[in-house]
Amino acid sequence: MVDGEQLGPIDYLVVEFPAGTRDFSGELARELASLVDAEMVRVLDMLVVEKDEDGHVEAFEMGELGDRSTLRTIESDLAEILALDDVDRLAAAVAPGTVAGVLIWENLWVTPFGDAARADGGGLVASGRIPAHSVVRALDCLPAAPTGRAGRVGRIGVIDRPPT
Repeated sequence: MVDGEQLGPIDYLVVEFPAGTRDFSGELARELASLVDAEMVRVLDMLVVEKDEDGHVEAFEMGELGDRSTLRTIESDLAEILALDDVDRLAAAVAPGTVAGVLIWENLWVTPFGDAARADGGGLVASGRIPAHSVVRALDCLPAAPTGRAGRVGRIGVIDRPPT
């Protein structure tokens, strides 16, 4: 299913919900289905993690939780790449007495850009994610008339050397 030569950036997220929340068939599921239908993302794995008050963790594949009509269309394409070690590490982010949805996805919208870069002889030398709160904090610190891009990015703290 997944071609390593054509693979876009892979991301994950863990969304925490109150205890007893296992039905991810609402707005969240509809939005995810919309992203998949628009071919912006490809879901590689999804699961539900329950952490009891004592910190014991139980993980469930989406198919184990019954019919989730919105998520069923996504589930058939899963690569199921998460291993038990991954689940344990992700569960560390989840508070006791909560339920979390874990999502691993490929950013398909980037793949044509990467293909074009390779066709022109380029290769990826750096990549990363800047947390949104860092950008907001940096923008809040900007003077009324920003002096340029390098100054903005430098304020976020992701560039440790001046641009050349």
